[in-house]
Amino acid sequence: MDGGTDHDLDGNIALVTGASRGLGAAIAIALARRGAHVVIAARDDGGLTVTDDAIRALGGEATLLPADLTRAEVTDSIGASLFERFGRLDILVHAAAVLGTPGPAGKIDEAEWEAAFGINATATWRLIRTTEPLLRAAPHGRVVVLTHSAASVPEADGALRGASMAARQILVLSWAAELNETNLRVNLFDPTMLSAAIEASATVQSHTVAQTVAQTEAMAQMIVAMCQPSEARHGEILVWPGT
Repeated sequence: MDGGTDHDLDGNIALVTGASRGLGAAIAIALARRGAHVVIAARDDGGLTVTDDAIRALGGEATLLPADLTRAEVTDSIGASLFERFGRLDILVHAAAVLGTPGPAGKIDEAEWEAAFGINATATWRLIRTTEPLLRAAPHGRVVVLTHSAASVPEADGALRGASMAARQILVLSWAAELNETNLRVNLFDPTMLSAAIEASATVQSHTVAQTVAQTEAMAQMIVAMCQPSEARHGEILVWPGT
Protein backbone atom coordinates (compact mmCIF):
# COMPACT_ATOMS: atom_id res chain seq x y z
CA MET A 1 0.00 0.00 0.00
CA ASP A 2 1.23 3.48 -0.85
CA GLY A 3 1.86 5.56 2.27
CA GLY A 4 0.99 8.79 0.45
CA THR A 5 2.72 12.14 0.59
CA ASP A 6 3.57 14.32 3.59
CA HIS A 7 0.66 16.29 5.02
CA ASP A 8 -1.95 14.51 2.90
CA LEU A 9 -4.13 14.47 6.05
CA ASP A 10 -3.99 18.22 6.69
CA GLY A 11 -7.22 19.42 8.29
CA ASN A 12 -8.27 15.95 9.43
CA ILE A 13 -9.17 15.22 13.04
CA ALA A 14 -8.11 11.74 14.17
CA LEU A 15 -8.95 9.94 17.41
CA VAL A 16 -6.52 7.20 18.47
CA THR A 17 -7.20 5.06 21.55
CA GLY A 18 -4.45 3.17 23.33
CA ALA A 19 -2.11 5.99 22.28
CA SER A 20 0.10 6.02 25.36
CA ARG A 21 2.47 3.27 24.18
CA GLY A 22 3.31 0.68 21.56
CA LEU A 23 1.41 0.50 18.30
CA GLY A 24 -1.25 3.02 19.39
CA ALA A 25 1.43 5.64 20.05
CA ALA A 26 3.19 4.85 16.76
CA ILE A 27 -0.09 5.26 14.86
CA ALA A 28 -0.80 8.61 16.51
CA ILE A 29 2.68 9.87 15.67
CA ALA A 30 2.43 8.65 12.07
CA LEU A 31 -0.96 10.34 11.60
CA ALA A 32 0.39 13.60 13.01
CA ARG A 33 3.38 13.37 10.68
CA ARG A 34 0.88 13.32 7.79
CA GLY A 35 -0.76 16.50 9.03
CA ALA A 36 -3.72 15.20 11.05
CA HIS A 37 -4.57 16.80 14.39
CA VAL A 38 -4.56 13.74 16.64
CA VAL A 39 -6.69 13.31 19.75
CA ILE A 40 -4.72 10.77 21.78
CA ALA A 41 -6.70 8.77 24.33
CA ALA A 42 -5.54 6.37 27.04
CA ARG A 43 -5.66 5.81 30.78
CA ASP A 44 -1.93 6.45 31.24
CA ASP A 45 -1.44 10.21 31.53
CA GLY A 46 2.33 9.85 31.59
CA GLY A 47 2.36 7.78 28.44
CA LEU A 48 0.10 10.28 26.68
CA THR A 49 2.52 13.06 27.56
CA VAL A 50 5.38 11.09 25.99
CA THR A 51 3.34 10.58 22.80
CA ASP A 52 2.37 14.24 22.77
CA ASP A 53 6.01 15.27 23.12
CA ALA A 54 6.97 13.04 20.18
CA ILE A 55 4.21 14.55 18.03
CA ARG A 56 5.15 18.12 18.88
CA ALA A 57 8.83 17.38 18.22
CA LEU A 58 7.78 16.62 14.64
CA GLY A 59 5.88 19.89 14.40
CA GLY A 60 2.54 18.07 14.70
CA GLU A 61 -0.53 18.84 16.76
CA ALA A 62 -2.22 16.71 19.39
CA THR A 63 -4.90 16.96 22.04
CA LEU A 64 -4.59 14.77 25.12
CA LEU A 65 -7.69 12.86 26.20
CA PRO A 66 -7.02 10.97 29.45
CA ALA A 67 -9.84 8.44 29.40
CA ASP A 68 -10.75 5.15 31.01
CA LEU A 69 -12.85 3.61 28.24
CA THR A 70 -14.34 1.08 30.65
CA ARG A 71 -16.30 3.95 32.25
CA ALA A 72 -19.52 4.32 30.28
CA GLU A 73 -19.97 8.02 30.97
CA VAL A 74 -16.43 8.75 29.75
CA THR A 75 -16.69 6.87 26.46
CA ASP A 76 -20.25 8.03 25.78
CA SER A 77 -19.17 11.67 26.04
CA ILE A 78 -16.35 11.48 23.50
CA GLY A 79 -18.43 12.23 20.40
CA ALA A 80 -20.04 15.32 21.92
CA SER A 81 -16.67 16.54 23.22
CA LEU A 82 -15.07 16.20 19.79
CA PHE A 83 -17.97 18.02 18.15
CA GLU A 84 -17.79 20.84 20.67
CA ARG A 85 -14.02 21.21 20.28
CA PHE A 86 -13.50 20.52 16.57
CA GLY A 87 -16.90 20.21 14.92
CA ARG A 88 -15.78 17.06 13.12
CA LEU A 89 -14.05 13.67 13.27
CA ASP A 90 -12.47 12.14 10.18
CA ILE A 91 -10.50 9.17 11.50
CA LEU A 92 -10.93 6.69 14.36
CA VAL A 93 -8.23 4.16 15.20
CA HIS A 94 -9.24 1.97 18.13
CA ALA A 95 -5.96 0.42 19.26
CA ALA A 96 -6.80 -0.03 22.95
CA ALA A 97 -7.13 -3.70 23.80
CA VAL A 98 -6.77 -6.13 26.69
CA LEU A 99 -5.57 -9.65 25.88
CA GLY A 100 -5.60 -10.99 29.42
CA THR A 101 -3.57 -13.78 30.98
CA PRO A 102 -3.49 -17.03 28.97
CA GLY A 103 -5.16 -19.94 30.74
CA PRO A 104 -7.88 -22.60 30.57
CA ALA A 105 -11.41 -21.39 29.85
CA GLY A 106 -12.69 -22.88 33.10
CA LYS A 107 -10.17 -20.94 35.18
CA ILE A 108 -10.54 -17.44 33.78
CA ASP A 109 -10.51 -14.88 36.57
CA GLU A 110 -13.75 -12.88 36.71
CA ALA A 111 -11.95 -9.54 37.03
CA GLU A 112 -9.85 -10.32 33.93
CA TRP A 113 -12.98 -11.36 32.06
CA GLU A 114 -14.65 -8.04 32.88
CA ALA A 115 -11.54 -6.06 31.93
CA ALA A 116 -11.10 -7.80 28.57
CA PHE A 117 -14.73 -7.54 27.54
CA GLY A 118 -14.92 -4.01 28.96
CA ILE A 119 -12.30 -2.72 26.52
CA ASN A 120 -12.48 -5.19 23.65
CA ALA A 121 -16.25 -5.36 23.30
CA THR A 122 -18.22 -2.84 25.35
CA ALA A 123 -15.91 0.12 24.81
CA THR A 124 -15.81 -0.67 21.08
CA TRP A 125 -19.62 -0.57 20.93
CA ARG A 126 -19.73 2.68 22.86
CA LEU A 127 -17.08 4.24 20.60
CA ILE A 128 -19.09 3.25 17.53
CA ARG A 129 -22.23 4.76 19.01
CA THR A 130 -20.64 8.05 20.09
CA THR A 131 -18.48 8.70 17.02
CA GLU A 132 -20.61 7.36 14.15
CA PRO A 133 -22.56 10.60 13.52
CA LEU A 134 -19.34 12.59 13.15
CA LEU A 135 -17.63 9.92 11.05
CA ARG A 136 -20.64 9.63 8.73
CA ALA A 137 -20.60 13.40 8.24
CA ALA A 138 -16.91 13.41 7.28
CA PRO A 139 -16.16 13.64 3.53
CA HIS A 140 -14.01 10.51 3.77
CA GLY A 141 -14.50 8.94 7.19
CA ARG A 142 -12.06 6.17 8.02
CA VAL A 143 -12.04 3.65 10.89
CA VAL A 144 -9.43 1.03 11.77
CA VAL A 145 -9.96 -1.27 14.76
CA LEU A 146 -7.28 -3.65 15.99
CA THR A 147 -8.17 -7.32 16.34
CA HIS A 148 -6.36 -10.59 17.12
CA SER A 149 -6.07 -13.88 15.27
CA ALA A 150 -7.53 -15.69 18.29
CA ALA A 151 -10.88 -14.13 17.35
CA SER A 152 -10.99 -16.36 14.28
CA VAL A 153 -8.79 -19.33 15.21
CA PRO A 154 -9.40 -20.85 18.68
CA GLU A 155 -6.21 -21.54 20.59
CA ALA A 156 -5.49 -23.51 23.75
CA ASP A 157 -5.45 -21.24 26.80
CA GLY A 158 -6.66 -18.36 24.62
CA ALA A 159 -10.38 -18.39 25.41
CA LEU A 160 -10.39 -14.95 27.05
CA ARG A 161 -8.64 -13.07 24.26
CA GLY A 162 -10.45 -15.11 21.62
CA ALA A 163 -13.94 -14.58 23.01
CA SER A 164 -13.53 -10.87 23.74
CA MET A 165 -11.82 -10.14 20.43
CA ALA A 166 -14.39 -12.20 18.54
CA ALA A 167 -17.08 -9.98 20.03
CA ARG A 168 -15.15 -6.91 18.84
CA GLN A 169 -14.53 -8.39 15.40
CA ILE A 170 -18.16 -9.35 14.70
CA LEU A 171 -19.36 -5.99 16.01
CA VAL A 172 -17.02 -4.07 13.70
CA LEU A 173 -17.68 -6.23 10.62
CA SER A 174 -21.43 -5.92 11.16
CA TRP A 175 -21.03 -2.15 11.43
CA ALA A 176 -19.02 -2.12 8.21
CA ALA A 177 -21.78 -4.04 6.43
CA GLU A 178 -24.28 -1.40 7.51
CA LEU A 179 -22.11 1.31 5.95
CA ASN A 180 -21.74 -0.13 2.45
CA GLU A 181 -23.65 2.73 0.85
CA THR A 182 -21.82 5.50 2.72
CA ASN A 183 -18.45 7.21 2.37
CA LEU A 184 -17.36 5.81 5.73
CA ARG A 185 -14.85 2.97 5.41
CA VAL A 186 -14.31 0.54 8.30
CA ASN A 187 -11.60 -2.13 8.53
CA LEU A 188 -9.97 -4.40 11.08
CA PHE A 189 -6.21 -4.78 11.45
CA ASP A 190 -4.56 -7.84 13.00
CA PRO A 191 -1.01 -7.19 14.35
CA THR A 192 -0.70 -10.72 15.79
CA MET A 193 2.42 -11.49 13.76
CA LEU A 194 4.28 -8.76 15.63
CA SER A 195 3.61 -10.50 18.94
CA ALA A 196 4.80 -13.78 17.44
CA ALA A 197 7.97 -12.14 16.18
CA ILE A 198 8.67 -10.61 19.59
CA GLU A 199 8.19 -13.96 21.33
CA ALA A 200 10.40 -15.74 18.78
CA SER A 201 13.23 -13.26 19.24
CA ALA A 202 12.87 -12.79 23.00
CA THR A 203 16.02 -14.78 23.69
CA VAL A 204 18.06 -12.54 21.40
CA GLN A 205 17.75 -9.26 23.26
CA SER A 206 20.11 -7.34 20.96
CA HIS A 207 17.68 -7.84 18.09
CA THR A 208 14.39 -7.61 19.96
CA VAL A 209 14.19 -3.85 20.51
CA ALA A 210 15.29 -2.83 17.02
CA GLN A 211 13.06 -5.41 15.36
CA THR A 212 10.06 -4.45 17.44
CA VAL A 213 10.47 -0.74 16.72
CA ALA A 214 10.86 -1.35 12.99
CA GLN A 215 7.86 -3.69 12.85
CA THR A 216 5.69 -1.34 14.89
CA GLU A 217 6.53 1.59 12.62
CA ALA A 218 5.82 -0.53 9.52
CA MET A 219 2.40 -1.47 10.87
CA ALA A 220 1.66 2.13 11.81
CA GLN A 221 2.38 3.20 8.23
CA MET A 222 0.09 0.49 6.89
CA ILE A 223 -2.73 1.66 9.16
CA VAL A 224 -2.17 5.31 8.19
CA ALA A 225 -2.47 4.31 4.54
CA MET A 226 -5.88 2.80 5.37
CA CYS A 227 -6.91 6.17 6.82
CA GLN A 228 -6.24 8.18 3.68
CA PRO A 229 -9.14 9.45 1.52
CA SER A 230 -7.82 7.46 -1.44
CA GLU A 231 -7.96 4.17 0.45
CA ALA A 232 -11.18 2.43 -0.60
CA ARG A 233 -10.92 -0.92 1.20
CA HIS A 234 -13.90 -1.68 3.41
CA GLY A 235 -15.04 -4.40 5.79
CA GLU A 236 -11.82 -6.41 5.68
CA ILE A 237 -9.45 -7.95 8.20
CA LEU A 238 -5.97 -6.88 7.15
CA VAL A 239 -2.90 -8.65 8.52
CA TRP A 240 0.62 -7.32 8.86
CA PRO A 241 2.81 -7.41 6.77
CA GLY A 242 -0.38 -7.26 4.80
CA THR A 243 -1.98 -7.74 1.45
